[in-house]
Amino acid sequence: MPAGRSSKIQQHLNYRMRVSLQDGRQFVGSFLAFDKHMNLVLGDCEEFRKIRQKTAKTGDKEEKRALGLVLLRGENLVSMTVEGPPPQNTRQRAPPRGAQQNMGAAKAAGRGMPPQPGAPGLQGPMQGVGGPSPAMMAPNRFGPPGYGGPPRMPPMGMGPPGMRPRF
Repeated sequence: MPAGRSSKIQQHLNYRMRVSLQDGRQFVGSFLAFDKHMNLVLGDCEEFRKIRQKTAKTGDKEEKRALGLVLLRGENLVSMTVEGPPPQNTRQRAPPRGAQQNMGAAKAAGRGMPPQPGAPGLQGPMQGVGGPSPAMMAPNRFGPPGYGGPPRMPPMGMGPPGMRPRF
């Protein structure tokens, strides 16, 4: 995709946009994201569609429906127009009262991070609890119990099972 087209559409991120589809519907919402296929994500979205009346005397009726977060397939887009500028209130929300300091914070676990004391779910089963005994886990020289030993060659002159002997 040419860099110019991408940067032009990036200028309108967070703007209130009106998007028209091939089937005649129109969506108005905050333009949040797009991709190389021109799929769009609109937040706080509303759908507007025109309904034809049965009688020709009355005009078309427009129906409005609140949708919320919407993903529109780029294949169906016809046009995009700016409805309004992005919202001005960009200040951070204060944490709710009584919230812990690290509540909701992501922390690394598993690969690349040694287990920390106090994280019981990441250290595996306790010693001696669950799983087979060490004797069962030791490799057996001749395979599973009751097998009897390694495979043997048939006597000279005898072929594999199911074949006639050679003379």
